[in-house]
Amino acid sequence: MTYHHGDLRRTLLAQTASAIAEDGVARLSMRALAKRAGVSNAAPTYHFGDKAGLLTALAAEGFDLLADAMTGAAEEQGLVARGVAYVEFALRCPSHFTVMFQPRLLHDDDPELTAARQRAWAALSVGVAEVRSVPDGDFGVASWSLVHGYATLVLSGAVETDDALQQARSVAAHLVSGTDGQAGTGQA
Repeated sequence: MTYHHGDLRRTLLAQTASAIAEDGVARLSMRALAKRAGVSNAAPTYHFGDKAGLLTALAAEGFDLLADAMTGAAEEQGLVARGVAYVEFALRCPSHFTVMFQPRLLHDDDPELTAARQRAWAALSVGVAEVRSVPDGDFGVASWSLVHGYATLVLSGAVETDDALQQARSVAAHLVSGTDGQAGTGQA
């Protein structure tokens, strides 16, 4: 087999995301991935080392895409916009989203993964800082939990909605009501 498509690493990551979307992460194999991409069985191993290396690269790419999405939401300003961007990313890139939060599948000490995670957390933290007068790690975790949980519920089918992003905006609005630790007084 000869590969003629250009950026093999990028192609392998895209094929990995497609394979996960079709069959789930548990059924992913390096051999099947090579076949999907039309390359030798050794090509994925050459680029990623092993399955964990492949999934680590996909997760790092996902965290970078997530950071970009939330940073792009800064044009709209606010934590709510960043929360909606988080959900939108999860719905647009469900394979990445699935792998990103399964550290047992990854080389958790990978420097690219660590940097990408930090970049995504920083993008969310900027939104948190916009609504909190003092640094508040618990509020940051609560914000992350809310949008992550909502995205997970939609992806799993536990929450069905005609417009997930509109509902995400309403759900995320709870992050800014009563931001001084008091109960919110308005409706979402």
